[in-house]
Amino acid sequence: MSEIPKKLEKVKKEDIDKEILRTGIIAELDAINLYEQMASITDNKDIKKILLDIAREEKTHVGEFQTLLLREDQEQVKEVEEELKE
Repeated sequence: MSEIPKKLEKVKKEDIDKEILRTGIIAELDAINLYEQMASITDNKDIKKILLDIAREEKTHVGEFQTLLLREDQEQVKEVEEELKE
């Protein structure tokens, strides 16, 4: 698991929102991994179903954070565009 919360007080004021969004993405990815790992080891179908459903919700949250990050960080937009070209 990631070390959250980050030491956001060390982040430049103009970068704080981007770091908040990135930290949110990291937290959601950690949650997805945790729920999917637990789902993979349980034999209880009801528990597995709930864990996987929650993991899907967390994936939606990742997308929401990414959308906001792309609005805030033009460098990130350029990186994504370059990746899509490859």
